[in-house]
Amino acid sequence: MKIKSNGEKAWDMFFVFLCLIVSAICIIPMLNLLAKSLSGTDFLVRNEVYLIPKGLNFNAYSTVLKDPKYIRAFAWTVILTVICTLLSLTMTTLCAFPLIFEKLRGRKAINIFITITMFFNAGTIPNYLLMQKLNLLSNPLVLILPGVLSVYNMIIMRSFFYGIPDSLRESAEIDGATFFEILYKIYVPLSKPVMATLALFYAVGRWNGYSDALMYMREEKYYPLQLLLYNIINNINSVEVATQEGFSAPGLSESLKAAIVMFSTVPILCIYPFLQKYFISGVTLGAVKE
Repeated sequence: MKIKSNGEKAWDMFFVFLCLIVSAICIIPMLNLLAKSLSGTDFLVRNEVYLIPKGLNFNAYSTVLKDPKYIRAFAWTVILTVICTLLSLTMTTLCAFPLIFEKLRGRKAINIFITITMFFNAGTIPNYLLMQKLNLLSNPLVLILPGVLSVYNMIIMRSFFYGIPDSLRESAEIDGATFFEILYKIYVPLSKPVMATLALFYAVGRWNGYSDALMYMREEKYYPLQLLLYNIINNINSVEVATQEGFSAPGLSESLKAAIVMFSTVPILCIYPFLQKYFISGVTLGAVKE
């Protein structure tokens, strides 16, 4: 066993300290929101709530869970996230797999064309006009189709496929396996780490997305949870909206905002522990070979 020098021990302590600082920066805001969502209004009005709830109550959560508007937005966002994640993984796989074949005609040109889209796009107004021409405005498909494929994620998956030995594919080809049989019987089972990682990327991106719905969606029944949260956070301080929501007191409004943020954040956080064992290996293995 190698004995670390004092300098190495000092570096280890420094990195541990740095990780603790970064962790605190991430965790403290969540603890503050949780404390506000569970605190009494009097303490919130006096700005006495920091990391520990005071005057413990669950009125804000009760209001959120009883309001059909929040439940509908939550259910729709879950459905939207599942559909987008599955569809995006499918499209990413189908795009990345053919590009590993050297005999594919125009492979370099296709790679260049796809990569260019990472750096250049038409812009907001042309995209809006395109959605309008395609009759996708206020259509649920507008929240699914435009972002169905991420070039960055496709490159990660393509790089992972490069790392799988060609001999496996060649053996399958000799045995008469078709293109799709090679993909789904060899490459997909071996690609669980990178697929779990990309599934997390796609799921978090869709769950937290609201800008596309803000621009393209006009029907409130198709508002994702984050857009509903965006509208409430922007308007809840006004007397009119606060009265409509039944929260005319400043403390109650603050408690409601914190509860809604927790309500929309915790579910996606709960997914990470199940994918953690794949996450690091998926990212690093996907970057081994280009």
